[in-house]
Amino acid sequence: VQLQASGGGLVQAGGSLRLSCAASGGTFNNYILAWFRQTPGKEREFVAIINWTSGNTYTADSVKGRFTISRDIGRDTVYLRMNSLKPEDTAVYYCAAAPSLGQRPNEYRYWGQGTQVTVSS
Repeated sequence: VQLQASGGGLVQAGGSLRLSCAASGGTFNNYILAWFRQTPGKEREFVAIINWTSGNTYTADSVKGRFTISRDIGRDTVYLRMNSLKPEDTAVYYCAAAPSLGQRPNEYRYWGQGTQVTVSS
């Protein structure tokens, strides 16, 4: 399984971005696709997850109401729509995949390369 994240960039506070994670190299029935983020010196933080088959989602409290995870099965792509961005959302965002549900990074076997999101105040 290969994951390719894209869509990061520089945006002003209050702005929006949409991250994409293109998945390939396998079948994802009942896989969990997730977004994490990490800033220097801190542990990787869970952001959101989606069940590839059912489309059920769960979002971390820190971003709930602002971030939305979704997927396009036909394009084998997971998205993270980020609205009302804040400077504290600045991080490298990673997509990840695992065969079972989890919110800890060590539960995920496959990782994308990360995409930088910078929110200016």
